[in-house]
Amino acid sequence: MSEFTYQFIAIGLYFLAMIAIGLYSYRKTSNLDDYMLGGRSLGPVTSALSAGASDMSQWLLMGLPGAIYLSGLAEGWIAIGLAIGAWLNWLIVAPRLRTYTEVSNNSITIPSYLDNRFKNNSKILRIVSGAVILIYFTFYVSSGMVAGGVFFESSFEFNYHLGLIIVAVITILYTLLGGFLAVSITDVVQGTMMFLALILVPTMATFHLGGVGETVNLIQDVNPDFLSFFAAATTTGIISSLAWGLGYFGQPHIIVRFMAIKSVKETTSARRIGISWMVISLIGAVLTALVGVAFFHANPEFNLADPEAVFLVLGQILFHPFIAGILLAAVIAAIMSTVSSQLLVTSSALVEDIYKAVFKSDASDRTYVMLSRAAVLLISFIAIIFAWQKNDTILGLVSFAWAGFGAAFGPVVLLSLFWRKTTGTGALWGMIVGAITVFLWGYSPLADYLYELVPGFILSTIVIVVVSILTYKPNPEVEKEFDETVKRLKDHKSGQS
Repeated sequence: MSEFTYQFIAIGLYFLAMIAIGLYSYRKTSNLDDYMLGGRSLGPVTSALSAGASDMSQWLLMGLPGAIYLSGLAEGWIAIGLAIGAWLNWLIVAPRLRTYTEVSNNSITIPSYLDNRFKNNSKILRIVSGAVILIYFTFYVSSGMVAGGVFFESSFEFNYHLGLIIVAVITILYTLLGGFLAVSITDVVQGTMMFLALILVPTMATFHLGGVGETVNLIQDVNPDFLSFFAAATTTGIISSLAWGLGYFGQPHIIVRFMAIKSVKETTSARRIGISWMVISLIGAVLTALVGVAFFHANPEFNLADPEAVFLVLGQILFHPFIAGILLAAVIAAIMSTVSSQLLVTSSALVEDIYKAVFKSDASDRTYVMLSRAAVLLISFIAIIFAWQKNDTILGLVSFAWAGFGAAFGPVVLLSLFWRKTTGTGALWGMIVGAITVFLWGYSPLADYLYELVPGFILSTIVIVVVSILTYKPNPEVEKEFDETVKRLKDHKSGQS
């Protein structure tokens, strides 16, 4: 059999496994709560790996290694910022959000939580937050589609558009069938594949080059500054990179996992599992890029046309074609895990948060599940159109969407959970200011100097605080829910001690 045949078999088996999980989950999904949140039944392992896999995406295996391959460890500040942000997100947001969303009318999406938290009877907050999700997730899902096209183009010399369609069809299929449960179970499989792949590739490449010492020497031959976090970095560059961690507090496809976990007690175990997975995976991605610099310097006969394909090309060179196929499937897994999560959150925004609010519909659960599946198809179609012209790097598309969510939702989520005097009006204007700031800053020359998430997050926070102070009026129902959330968390802590 040819090399490509082995690889196609491995990837084909992976695709069949994903579809099988979708069919299994389809049988377990009977209502909208099941489809959108898996009935709040996720265990710590599933929650942790699902959050990690839906978070890291193609960025982990393609975007980050590509950036470090070009610029060295100066780009590693992004990984540091993300690790810190993810840890804080699990530590301070996960337990409180899991509790508050249950107390506040069993909210199943972030917009519905905000609506229920502030008792905003006009529904404007729910509609605007749903619209922000729709707009920015279009960019985010498009980045996954672009990554799928680049993957098949780099690995098999497929037409870019054919690769895009293959990834889109398989992802849409299992998301359409099984909803949140399918997405979460596939995330566990995909997260495990990504984790193992990021250990195997740099380890094998280092062994091939003759060990750690020889690898370091080869990297320094290319550029002595590649192994320095500071040599090629600027102060604003470091701030911008570390600021990626701020984005975690506002990523709907990640924090929805906190809402779905079985109990507050499980968040501690999930945090330990999730952060361990993440740190090792990030180190693996960084090492893949650095070892790639050494490998292609020592072996000029191999060509790396696209730096974002360094993991793909190393895997194909170093391993038997079938094992290489499994490693390639790990890249597909990274892409699909994030796209599926984003499609689900976006469809929930369209149906649960915009359709229900605008039309005040009281349809059956079966109808809402059907509408959610139709929304998945619609959003996928729009994302494919956006991705059809490959006009940006994967990291560029992801960074813009990450900033949009981080600035629009991060301050709102944090303040709504921890400051009882946050108001719906403050949350609304803070969200709007954060989203618009990211959009304007990101498309201006200022983005070359400072990541748009920084001004967006700061301005959003200021607006929420100022407007909330000006518009705060005690609401007995809001106060009661806030106090009940605090009480449940204290009871949980006292029960642990």
